[in-house]
Amino acid sequence: MRLAHLHFPDITSFTRVANLQQTLTSRLLSHKKHLTPNPPDPTIITFTPNPVYTTGRRDLPPSNTSHPTTNTNTTTNSSSSSKLSLPPSLEPIRSLLIPPRTNPNPIIPPTKVAEYHPTLRGGQTTYHGPGQMVAYTILDLRRLGLTPRCHIRLLENSVIEVLGRYGVRGMVTEDPGVWVNPDGKDGTVPRKITAVGVHLRRHISSYGIGFNVTEEPMWWFRQIVACGLEGREATSLRGVGVEGVSVDEVARQFVGAFVGRVNRDFACGEGARGEGIEEVYSVTEEDLLRE
Repeated sequence: MRLAHLHFPDITSFTRVANLQQTLTSRLLSHKKHLTPNPPDPTIITFTPNPVYTTGRRDLPPSNTSHPTTNTNTTTNSSSSSKLSLPPSLEPIRSLLIPPRTNPNPIIPPTKVAEYHPTLRGGQTTYHGPGQMVAYTILDLRRLGLTPRCHIRLLENSVIEVLGRYGVRGMVTEDPGVWVNPDGKDGTVPRKITAVGVHLRRHISSYGIGFNVTEEPMWWFRQIVACGLEGREATSLRGVGVEGVSVDEVARQFVGAFVGRVNRDFACGEGARGEGIEEVYSVTEEDLLRE
């Protein structure tokens, strides 16, 4: 099996990536429905979006589950914010929020505003934006020999492996995501360094993780109760003392760790049921849309 990796090196519209993800998911679902030959390759998209708050299925707005009416005005958000249908978790920061933009390369104003996107991933409210590496995995879990629970553990363990390469001990707790002890000592209150939230339909996965690399996202996290966890804070690689690491580097490390764990844990060894990933190849957005 071959795995396609699309990496956006610059800050990218969240809507642009969400639409591309939907296209890839639809292709995999169509293949399963019609039993066409040569299934589409699994794909990982890594990117950094413009500032956005997203909600999952447990925290959708009360009146709808669709995107609000798009407003492309980048100079003011007072009127558009008042029209947004928001869950209670985001009402306190309504003044910061604007609807999704359709412009694939929006100009982000210098003021503190973020788009609001309701999604169908698992979990509640979180933030994505500059200083963060977001990875979306569009996969047929059955082809890889993964159960839904194994898929979540695979994402978490891949992040923990990346953290270990930088000398940071990551861990999972009773709460979702990947956590670290901020001072490296046991007994302190862990802080979340990576959020995990996925969506499954007929064992086709979408969405994935948000891995904090720099301290840029921290102001945005402090405006909300991230993932509904009162009193729990976020941190980043920089926040635990790892300097000079780029989002691009973390993206490469994550994809490598993910592939290694798939092959080691699910495609090889006694009782393995999945196909191995023999090659990771880089693609562009245009390559994927042409297929």
